[in-house]
Amino acid sequence: MSTPHEEFDLPGTDLARAAYRLAEESEEAYLFNHSVRTYLFARGIGHDQGLRPDEDYDDELLFLGCVLHDLGLTEDGEGGQRFEVAGADAAARFLRGHGVAEDRVEVVWDAIALHTSPGIAGRKRPEIALVHLGSGADVLGLSVDRLPASLVHAARRRLPRLDLTEAITAAIVEDAKADPRKAPPLTFPSLLVAEYAPEHAGPTWRQLTATPDPVG
Repeated sequence: MSTPHEEFDLPGTDLARAAYRLAEESEEAYLFNHSVRTYLFARGIGHDQGLRPDEDYDDELLFLGCVLHDLGLTEDGEGGQRFEVAGADAAARFLRGHGVAEDRVEVVWDAIALHTSPGIAGRKRPEIALVHLGSGADVLGLSVDRLPASLVHAARRRLPRLDLTEAITAAIVEDAKADPRKAPPLTFPSLLVAEYAPEHAGPTWRQLTATPDPVG
């Protein structure tokens, strides 16, 4: 049976393969499959936009941003930050440990930290914007109609969704319940906590702003 690298022509550099192994070894199957599908869908959306790999964007950086974008939901992402930032920090540690130049580390960090930030990630360079779009396509179905149906079917067959929606929601919420610092007010994790575990919800906007005016 072919591997995902062979079937989908994933980047084959030593660094890309090391990142793939890190995600495969540290993430549960539902999360690892999502991470790889995110790349496939990101690359497909880029093609739909007329973007050419390694001409209009760095394909290795896109792959690294996609395959590592949910490290914040693994043990590598511990540290009291929301999962997007924890994952970006974990990816940066991994890349620096492999001698990656700091300007390339910064692109991957931004791509991961901003992948749940609509209206921001899309305004950044293609590698960052496409991680956001690929993740949104896989989790929410956004822009899936811009992808070839054959790609979507092949990705979901080889890398099944399993219980992605329920499992990733539970992982984010449980992280925040164990450490409230992982769901700071007005963030995506805090939105999930307010909906799925309201007894653990942090302060609302009204509560945050209900403070005396500073003395002038």
